[in-house]
Amino acid sequence: MRVATLFGITLSLAISIAGVAGTVTQAVQLRDGTVYFVQPPKLVKATTTYKDVNILGGTYYFTINLPENAGESLQKVTIAQREGVENIDYNLNDTRAFVGTSDRKEMRLKLGAVTNERDTCTVSVNFDPPVTPGQTITIALRPVSNPSFSGVYLLGVTAFPVGENSHCQFLGFGRFQFYSNR
Repeated sequence: MRVATLFGITLSLAISIAGVAGTVTQAVQLRDGTVYFVQPPKLVKATTTYKDVNILGGTYYFTINLPENAGESLQKVTIAQREGVENIDYNLNDTRAFVGTSDRKEMRLKLGAVTNERDTCTVSVNFDPPVTPGQTITIALRPVSNPSFSGVYLLGVTAFPVGENSHCQFLGFGRFQFYSNR
């Protein structure tokens, strides 16, 4: 038992030291070809420009950090409404993405297909080319209008690495609270 524990600690230290020394991290790929992130992206924050109901012209920002040691580029992000009184409709043609945050926009990213699956209330944002590791990016999703009903709306964010057979990674929920003026 002690030998196994010592071996595990030694292996962990060797991997940590190799990572610090700057060796290239490879993606995890299973025998069946499924690709995983080595270090998954993180949902840094989700914000909205307006918190009142029925407001036109708002933007929902989802900021994601793809760590340097992710092991694979980011191909796609899905944003799925999981809670809320009504389903939010989006102007998909107005979807944007850029390196940086909502208040520090840097380089704009080129997007591939942006689609909406109405049955599951899921928007898919594809990157063309994929986002390389070591970047913080923000997706700007434009609703037709904020919901008509006040309350909490939860939007689940999921990331997909590059590959035909990629394993998604759930990053967390963007939580928006909309208020009625009445």
